[in-house]
Amino acid sequence: MRFVETGLPGAFLIEIDPLVDGRGLFARTYCEREFRDRGIGMRMVQCSTSFNARRNTVRGMHFQAEPFAEDKLVRCTRGAIYDVIVDMRQGSPTRLKWFAAELSQDNRRSIFLPKGFAHGFKTLTDHSEIFYQMSAFYEPAAGQGVRWNDPALNIDWPEGEPLLSERDKNYPDIEI
Repeated sequence: MRFVETGLPGAFLIEIDPLVDGRGLFARTYCEREFRDRGIGMRMVQCSTSFNARRNTVRGMHFQAEPFAEDKLVRCTRGAIYDVIVDMRQGSPTRLKWFAAELSQDNRRSIFLPKGFAHGFKTLTDHSEIFYQMSAFYEPAAGQGVRWNDPALNIDWPEGEPLLSERDKNYPDIEI
């Protein structure tokens, strides 16, 4: 695996190092030792999947508040998404800065985001599926978010009319 710096401390874009032959490929997508060598002590306690039937579906920007904050490792296992992470950590020199990358079934990339980051994505294809690995159990009362198009973030989303849930449409703007 190759860990690519995102410019946001503690967050990485992870690219696989596939072994390819006539049958296809094999690649490691997680290794506790390689993560630990980069200062990531993620213990995964829960995995989830998100299936999105339509292109331009937007989910986010979500996070869990302390003391239920979670590290996440996110991959797109079907289709393609524009994946966005935002540093929400108080006192961070990159607070409210964002990083985005295309994750797809073809590039097999993943994004690791540490506690204190918000996460969201926009589907680039119909029938996209995303696989999440988290370090904390889901706690509904701790679920929070910020509006996907909050002017304070100024995220450069791909073109296309977004399909959003009522909850995601109505998250508040960030108080700076």
